[in-house]
Amino acid sequence: MTCYDLHCHSTASDGSLSPESLIARAVEQGVDVLALTDHDGTEGIAQAQQAALNTPLSVIPGVEISVTWGSNTVHILGLNVDKNNVELEQGLKEIRHYRQQRAEKIAERLEKSGISGAYEGASQYASPVMLGRVHFAKFLVEAGHAKSINDVFKRFMVRNKPGYVSGEWASLEQAVTWINQAGGQAVIAHPARYKMTATKLKRLIAEFKTHGGAGIEVVSGRQHPEEIKTLAKLANDFELLASRGSDFHSPDNTWVELGRIPELPKGVTPIWQTW
Repeated sequence: MTCYDLHCHSTASDGSLSPESLIARAVEQGVDVLALTDHDGTEGIAQAQQAALNTPLSVIPGVEISVTWGSNTVHILGLNVDKNNVELEQGLKEIRHYRQQRAEKIAERLEKSGISGAYEGASQYASPVMLGRVHFAKFLVEAGHAKSINDVFKRFMVRNKPGYVSGEWASLEQAVTWINQAGGQAVIAHPARYKMTATKLKRLIAEFKTHGGAGIEVVSGRQHPEEIKTLAKLANDFELLASRGSDFHSPDNTWVELGRIPELPKGVTPIWQTW
């Protein structure tokens, strides 16, 4: 049986492995088809595809786009995108510009709370094109301000805490349109992770489909079996395709491994059936 993992990250965003190391690990784990879906950028794709040339692994060019929907931040995966598409790259460039501004504000707020050197400290963990919250978290742990990355997010990166800066991302329509213009398929990433009521999640899915969305990530990282069942039903109810991905970021996160996720449940239509 072919092993698909259609959601993972490299050092081109907030993953800890280079695209080349990520490919090597995916091959070791028996993954056959891997989508590299770095946050708001496609810079790692060429390296990943080059690294996979003499392996049995196929690399799907992808991206994970940050979206503001109402008061929520949601993530939309783009699978099989043309990374050279002008509309997509321009949209991602604008988001990365905002990411840079947000990073500067996070550093300023941490400075005011008595933590100096946060911008420089976080930058040492980041790629040249993306400085994100996880990089600040690594700095804060290394500098002794927190016990773990999870501790950082609880104590520094939530509302009314020193490092919190609200996100102002792309709209849902923009993200789906960019992906479709780039010849890809838009997929709602890890829907069970959003703190939404069932009614609100259905509203998100309905609007997503109206804009041309193609699928739902039914299986993602650590997930309760009941959540998988619920998402499979939603995929069928809205006549959307089903995807699966580990959302792998780092070997340090031992609870999430490339390819080591449940198979899609019976009765859904896998997104790769259309490839």
